[in-house]
Amino acid sequence: MNLDIVTAAPLDGVAHGFFGRAGGVSTGDVAGLQCGYGADDDREAVDTNRRLAADALIDGASIAAPYQVHSPDCVIADAPFDERPKADAVATRTPGLLLGIVTADCSPVLLADVEAGVVAVAHAGWRGAIAGVTDKTVGAMLSLGARLDRIAAAVGPCIAQASYEVSPEFVDPFLAEDPDNARFFVEGPSGKPHFDLEAYVAARLSAVGVRRVWLAGLDTYAHKDRFYSFRRAMHRGEANYGRQISLIGIRPQPV
Repeated sequence: MNLDIVTAAPLDGVAHGFFGRAGGVSTGDVAGLQCGYGADDDREAVDTNRRLAADALIDGASIAAPYQVHSPDCVIADAPFDERPKADAVATRTPGLLLGIVTADCSPVLLADVEAGVVAVAHAGWRGAIAGVTDKTVGAMLSLGARLDRIAAAVGPCIAQASYEVSPEFVDPFLAEDPDNARFFVEGPSGKPHFDLEAYVAARLSAVGVRRVWLAGLDTYAHKDRFYSFRRAMHRGEANYGRQISLIGIRPQPV
């Protein structure tokens, strides 16, 4: 099947990809490479889609993916989880293991210190982002032997500012954290603020010392045929919405 895989040049030394909805075996409103167990989708189809995505990066690799709860928490994995931990980021130094998170407008973040052989993935919605999920992810990587000046990060397809209208009250915790966060908001056509999630996540990464931060610049809301979007599904009155997967891992050494 032809899969839509967005890759980032700073992560060229490791297996990675932000997957779109093309390919896959799911049908109906979530047709395509729907990889979220939380969607109203056949579990066998989800398992097949995850297998297709994993094999596109490292043939036969297992995926360690958390039970996402919009938290700032990062766990360390050296094998697939027997029971998925409630967390929103995973780090590893184990070759051949793919780390994964699913999104449907939130920012997927892939990180790597290629030289140290340490990688991580984070699910950064606004709640997790402001709570520090990327900060904790970088910290977990450092605990595994990564070096801050070598870590590269990529922020994948997510809802863009033009599509992300929020309430005036939404702005308050961001301004309370730092008045300079006003730069991530603009007034939209309706007079309500619009939030730049991608830029905010990038700024959080830069603030902890990540020097190379790559941005996909792709709006999940605007590209119906390419990406799943929670907000688009809600606006269209659809009863279900899909999730795309993002994966990263260290390729095993040839035997």
